[in-house]
Order: sequence, then C-alpha cells, then structure tokens
Amino acid sequence: MSCSAACISVAATSVPDSEAGSAAGSASPGGAGDLGIAERSEFADRGWVVLLLATIAAVCTGPGQTIGVSVFIDHFVDDLSLSRSEVSAAYLVGTLLAATMLPFVGKMIDRRGVREAQIIVGLAFGVALVNMSFVNGLVWLTVGFMGIRFLGQGSLGLVSTVTVSIRYVRNRGTALGLFATGTAAGMALIPVALALVISRVGWRNAWLVAAGVVVAVVVPIAWFGLRSLPAGTRRVDADSTTVVADESFSRAEAMRTRSFWMLAAVNGAAGMLGTALIFHQIDLLGDAGLSKTVAAALFIPQVIGATLSGLAFGYAADHIGTRFLPALGMALLIVAMLLATIVQPGLIVVIYAIMLGAMGGGVRTVAATLLPNWFGTEHLGSIQGSLTLLTVGSTALGPVVLAVAESRLGSYSQAILLLTVIPAAALVFSLGTDRNRRPLSATGVSQIAG
Repeated sequence: MSCSAACISVAATSVPDSEAGSAAGSASPGGAGDLGIAERSEFADRGWVVLLLATIAAVCTGPGQTIGVSVFIDHFVDDLSLSRSEVSAAYLVGTLLAATMLPFVGKMIDRRGVREAQIIVGLAFGVALVNMSFVNGLVWLTVGFMGIRFLGQGSLGLVSTVTVSIRYVRNRGTALGLFATGTAAGMALIPVALALVISRVGWRNAWLVAAGVVVAVVVPIAWFGLRSLPAGTRRVDADSTTVVADESFSRAEAMRTRSFWMLAAVNGAAGMLGTALIFHQIDLLGDAGLSKTVAAALFIPQVIGATLSGLAFGYAADHIGTRFLPALGMALLIVAMLLATIVQPGLIVVIYAIMLGAMGGGVRTVAATLLPNWFGTEHLGSIQGSLTLLTVGSTALGPVVLAVAESRLGSYSQAILLLTVIPAAALVFSLGTDRNRRPLSATGVSQIAG
C-alpha cells in the first residue's frame, strides 16, 4: 500500500530524461555490448525511472524505521509483558549493533553493484520481518530489532541512496532532493498502513504482511528495473549510458580527510537531536500544553518542511554551490531547537515542526550529494556505509541523551538549550577548508564549491 503511494508522490515530480543521461542511441547493440549489459530496455534506462524505483525501495524500509516500529510498541509491552523502558533498551541495543555492520554492506555494494545488493538485502529484510512475528521475550526482541534496523533502515536505505548517486551526475543534487522528498512523503503513510493491517489481522500477522510486500516490491525492482546500471559503483556519464572511471577516494583515504568528518559531524548532530526531538515529541509538546492528538498531527508540517528543503538544497547544490549548505543545515537545527524551548499552542508550534522537517530534508540531501561529489563513486558504497554507521549510532543515542538531560535539569527547555552546543560546534567545524581532499579530475564528477 505505502509503496504504491510512493509511486504516485514521486511521479508528479520526475526529472527530464535528458538530465538523467539516457541518450536514444545508447540502447544500440554495440553500446550494450561495450557495457557488458544484454538487451536493456530503453524505458528502464531512463534516469527518472531509476529515481522512481529507488524512491519506492527507500519507502519500503518503513517497517524497519522508527516511524514504522512505533506502531508496534504498545503490542510489545502488552503481549510480551515488557515495560516501555525494556522495549526502548532493546531498540537502542539492536540499533547500535545494526549500525556496526553497515560498512560491510557498503563493501558488498561496491563489489556486486546496487542491483545484486538490493536483491540480497530485500530477501534478507523479508526474513527479518518474518522473524519479528515470532518474537517472544526481551532477547528475541533485541535480535529482531537488530535485524530490521540493519537490513531495513540501514542496508536498503543505503542501497537506494547509492543507486540515485551513481545514476545522476550533472543534476545529482536535484535528483537526490526529489528522492528525499518522495521518500518522506511515502514514509508518512507507513504508520497509517501498518496500523490498518494490525487492526485487521493482528500485530504478528502484520509483520508477515510487511515481509510479503517488501519482498514482492523490492526484489522485482532490482531484477527488472536496475539492469541498466553498471555492476559496481562506477558512475554513469551524464550525457550517455557509458560507464566512466573516475579518480575516486578509497574509504581509508576519505576517512583521512576533514571533509568526511565534517559530514559525519553534521549528519551525527542532525540524526542525534532530530531523532531525540521526534522521539520525545508527545511528552515535550504535552508539557507545552498541546494534546497528544495535536502533537501527533505535527508530522504533516514536518513532511512539508522536509519536502521544500530537500528540493531547495538539491537545486542549490547543482546550480549555486555546496560550500555553506552543511552549515545551513546546522543553522536550521539550532533554530528548531530554540523554538522547541519556547513552543506553545498556535503558529509557533507549526513553525517549529516545519523547521525541524526542513533540517532533516536538507541535511539528508546535502550528505548524499557531497559524498560522490567529493570522493567519487568507485568506493561510494563503503564510504556511505561508514557515514551511515556513525549516523545510525547517533540516532540511537539521541533519545537517551535528551531524557537524561531533562531528568537532571528538570525541564525539556533547559535540556534542549544545553544541547544546542552540539549543532553549534558542528556548524563552526563545517565552515573550515580541507587541504587533504584532492579535486576529482573526471569530467562532470567534481563541481566542488570551496
């Protein structure tokens, strides 16, 4: 259900074929032979089709995302005789363990390519979702969380992002902005769809339904829809379907640059504090006088903010420059946090939700755009996997850090105000230059501003 909705939401904002680099002559037998790809469909070669399919695959990570898992929390508490703190602890441990395995998925993407990687991950994610229908106790639940967080939020999300990154060159930022927009719109339907299924068949069978949908959608998308992509993470030239080598950084080389750790700092701050604010949103806004219903409904302005920001940041990355975009993302986070300290019923809470969503959409688009622009695509899976490891780890720690700070300081306002030092430090760090990042000379790869 939710995956189909993603199709509708993205199709209306597709990218022109010429920008994706799908020349009519590229489907000729000679060209296909040179690439080692047999009889590709001209339709599947089109960049907007790859963008659409990658977005649908990303939406299908929903059952492994916090927004999807949250629908099952009450059922875990009631049926497994666990406390909420025990379920939260299991989620924390499972997420941290999942994060440690993501660099290995990145290496698999580099070796096998996104098509084969998505088939493997899609099948494994289906098995992990089936396992969730049998959980019985704290340990099993922790293992289950590790599986769906590793294979859903982490691995399938990683494959989808790399797919868009290697398919687009000239308008990579715009494409990734559309990708983030479509994913956010589709993801908003996940809790509604899962809640409906639970009401019809129960929570255990709902995991089985989710497994069937994921496998039925993700695997065919890879098998039939990603045939036009090369077998590794080499980029596809912007003006043809010719595979072009670039002077890419290895993962070790990338991790020795200041640029990588700047992106890690920005992504980590956004993941940690954005997740913390969303995780505690009901309690935080309840203290400000908002009802649970109103607080839960604020996902709508958050999606609007993420949509507009993702498109704006993507356009800016392609047509203006990337020099100050990471810092702008941190500035949005600081503004959202300051608004959270004075939030109250009325317009201000809507502005807060929009700013929080805009921060998330902007930072995701910037990070996905800058990694291939700065470090090339040959080892993109490994580099993206290492960055995702740090980001996912930060999302696991965020809710705990905010809860501890609130209990020590006595209020969310004081705790959030104290924690603004984190994005402020990341903002300052992002403004520096990097002498260790060499320019990439391959045509169309490096359009680095600053």
